Amino acid sequence: MTDFSNRYAAKQNVITRDTLLSDEFFKQASAAMGEKGWSAAELDASLAAALAARPKTPAAAEDVWLFGYGSLIWNPAFHFADRRIARLHGWHRRFCLWTEMGRGSPGAPGLVLGLKSGGSCIGMAFRIPAAEAETELALVWRREMLHGSYLPRWVTIDCTDLGSVPALTFVVNTKHPRHAGRLDIETVTRTLARASGHFGRCADYFFSTIHALEELGIHDAQLFQLYDRVIRLCAEQTQAERAEVERLGAERATAAHEEAPCPCTDAAAELAEKPL
Repeated sequence: MTDFSNRYAAKQNVITRDTLLSDEFFKQASAAMGEKGWSAAELDASLAAALAARPKTPAAAEDVWLFGYGSLIWNPAFHFADRRIARLHGWHRRFCLWTEMGRGSPGAPGLVLGLKSGGSCIGMAFRIPAAEAETELALVWRREMLHGSYLPRWVTIDCTDLGSVPALTFVVNTKHPRHAGRLDIETVTRTLARASGHFGRCADYFFSTIHALEELGIHDAQLFQLYDRVIRLCAEQTQAERAEVERLGAERATAAHEEAPCPCTDAAAELAEKPL
């Protein structure tokens, strides 16, 4: 990965545990989404339903595993006891959800990752102690389920050194208005490079995910195919922004020079007023 993408990703305003615990975050997020956002009661009911739907296995009363495949890998923002690299069969990650708040705006929405059926996905599995599961997952629900654009789902993951274990994850809700469907690579590249929202640029999210996967030795062919394209477009955009700043600076300097009174003129006027 290049130094450019590392510097770019460092600029973002990431979600923290304190952010998720704050009532102000929930109020602002809900207000930004208006009627589209879920209420606290709806979030609680959704979490309770998900936990009640846990597969009936000998481990059902034990700790909960949560499978992350995007920003949860590099910024979980919840407490966990252990984490392992894991593979999920039957689902793959893709930029397929529009965002008008965190990584985009109503006029220029960004894109975030979701799980779509087919293929497989390597990500990170987090083990949350049973006694803390409801509290910690409530934070995850605030983060991932405010829009209802994801569906919580129990899946079976192949976890490093543990074999197959049941885990919770979030798959895309294909019936939700934010579902982007299958986008061409030019649209995805352009959106990732240009969109920006409250939590930073879409490119920040993309580069952080790429860097996290690389550090873990995970190669996602589709995401890495986008990397060079997004880097190039971001670099071009940065150069254009720098040139625009320099142009505006030059214009302001020229205007200030033209408006400033000439010292020679002031001196001549002062002499003219003195009697000979």
